[in-house]
Amino acid sequence: MLLLPRNLQPFWPAVKGEIFRNPAIAPGPRGGHTPCVEPFYDTHAHLTFPDFADDIPGLIDRAEEAGITRIITIGTDLESSQRAVAMAEAHAPVYAVVGWHPNDLDPAPDDVRPELRELCGHPKVVAIGETGIDYFRLPKDEAAAKTLKVRQEKYFRHQLELAIEQNLNVVVHQRAALEATLEIFEEYADQVRGQFHCFVDDAPAMRRVVELGSVVSFTGIITFKNAEEVREAAAAVPMEAVMVETDSPFLAPMPHRGKRCEPAYTRHTAEKVAEVKGVSLAELSAATCATANAFFPKLG
Repeated sequence: MLLLPRNLQPFWPAVKGEIFRNPAIAPGPRGGHTPCVEPFYDTHAHLTFPDFADDIPGLIDRAEEAGITRIITIGTDLESSQRAVAMAEAHAPVYAVVGWHPNDLDPAPDDVRPELRELCGHPKVVAIGETGIDYFRLPKDEAAAKTLKVRQEKYFRHQLELAIEQNLNVVVHQRAALEATLEIFEEYADQVRGQFHCFVDDAPAMRRVVELGSVVSFTGIITFKNAEEVREAAAAVPMEAVMVETDSPFLAPMPHRGKRCEPAYTRHTAEKVAEVKGVSLAELSAATCATANAFFPKLG
């Protein structure tokens, strides 16, 4: 069991019980089991964010009722990564990813690998991330922007190297920076796979990712009226290279757009992906769960 500093002890109540290994059977909201015809995984959520501080048990209940049998909560710095691991320990359907987000590098230590390495051996830590490149929030000052780009690349490389060392895959952030992200990732692609999360680029870009042996993951953006390019990418992606996610608490899908997003809404995204691919929900469920199980082997 992971021992955390007192100030990082989980503030949510534990849910006792084994890790459920049959994705078609979700742990029920009151300790029972709810059969799910079409189970899905939320492969990217931020349950440690303050938006959910008083709602973790209810959030998990609602997810289970919607057939969401696995929730992967993502770290963005050391503290949130530690909290993600603690939450995964406390709640059977929850798993953790640990890492430093490119927008959260202040005040990151010069080398984030030693502290992350201590978390990687936990049985419910399934990947490194989220890490990558983000040019959406670059400073307007040219010199400051250049400095930040260099820092983002450094920490991205460090986490790719750690993932290879720990035999884990990587959750990749690439907002407004897919080309720069791929340029770096390609150097490591023969040793590690990436989940290019919240994918919003076009079908040719998707094919570049898939050709590297990596996967793409779609959020509620795919349900937005102006997201035609995203739907085209989803329609074209191979079934063995697609996942679904929420990126909670952000990007709530229709009909919840503008509200706080949560894992239960994964189903809305899955319905739209199935629609544009011309497959049944059952087919998409089988494909996305199999893809996630292969990419995150510790999911069981």
